[in-house]
Amino acid sequence: MTDNKQNLIGLSRDELGEAMAMMGEPVFRARQLFHWMYHRGETDFSKMTDLSKDLRARLPEHFVVARPTINQALVSEDSTRKWLLELPGGGEIETVMIPEKDRGALCVSSQVGCSLNCSFCHTGTMDWVRNLSAADILGQIMLARDEMNEWPSGVDGRKLKNLVMMGMGEPLLNFENVARALQIVMDSEGISISKRRITLSTSGVVPMMKRTADELGVGLAISLHAATNELRDVLVPINKKYPLEQLLQACADYPGARNARRITMEYVMLKDVNDSLADAKELVRLMKKYKVHAKFNLIPFNPWPGSIYECSSGNAMHRFSDYLNEQGYSAPIRTSRGRDIMAACGQLKSASENTKLKALKEKRARQEKGPNEG
Repeated sequence: MTDNKQNLIGLSRDELGEAMAMMGEPVFRARQLFHWMYHRGETDFSKMTDLSKDLRARLPEHFVVARPTINQALVSEDSTRKWLLELPGGGEIETVMIPEKDRGALCVSSQVGCSLNCSFCHTGTMDWVRNLSAADILGQIMLARDEMNEWPSGVDGRKLKNLVMMGMGEPLLNFENVARALQIVMDSEGISISKRRITLSTSGVVPMMKRTADELGVGLAISLHAATNELRDVLVPINKKYPLEQLLQACADYPGARNARRITMEYVMLKDVNDSLADAKELVRLMKKYKVHAKFNLIPFNPWPGSIYECSSGNAMHRFSDYLNEQGYSAPIRTSRGRDIMAACGQLKSASENTKLKALKEKRARQEKGPNEG
């Protein structure tokens, strides 16, 4: 609600039909509203010209078509754009547009904050506040279209062609709202972005992965970051609930995850933590064991104040990438974008996390040194 008026963004055709019925209007008005809001990006009822004059006058008495408010807009040296948005329902999030030569990807948030506490992740230092509504999720996409002057949907020459649910939060812990929003995104009369251009990233909420496939059919990316449960328990704590064996089996079972559309394994490169050749070999062993049709996205770690990690060396990253490529897995090293407009500084990590990481490093050093050295 906005000033006691209902925000129509986030409503499906059926829900719009119910709203119109309450106003004594026929059901086809819902189709018209749906098209104006989601396909054309219109926020002014008076400009929805195929609605009756009387309805155009009455709609603002009860409803709004609201977007998030831009609190800060930044543009990187490499043209990456980031918006700090204040939501109608409270809270702030970030949305990032990463442009390429003839296309671009919008990185969309699903929660205010995050509850997963991944130890290398800046967002993981924040408290979880709330799930985003379908309106909050759609509002990010629609605002980006506003800012880039890319309405109506479906026109040639648009930069915003790809959507990645990889912003703040864990999408599969807010599945209902994410699914509601993406159904409208994928509707040809809605925002009209094909499911083949949408990727959802999860840290491994295994029970929701099948629903993602069945109800959305979008591409899947896994925040993997480790080749053993011992290390992943530290880096991605949800692994304690859904360990690698369960996660990789769910990946193998994910419909459509074949060579034409492989699952992306996201892997942040952390110096002396997960970047050894032994780690790369274990990843290959796991992919083959579970028959996962995967590709890798190797991500150089961007240090932030208070972080306990460093980025792997260039040599280590290329050695890692080369081995995966030799084994038949695409494994490019991602080019960092928008470094100069990074978010606010994170908090120091807990002593317990430092202790666990130190113990793992010492164990690795002993293993690499061997029994007859030192």
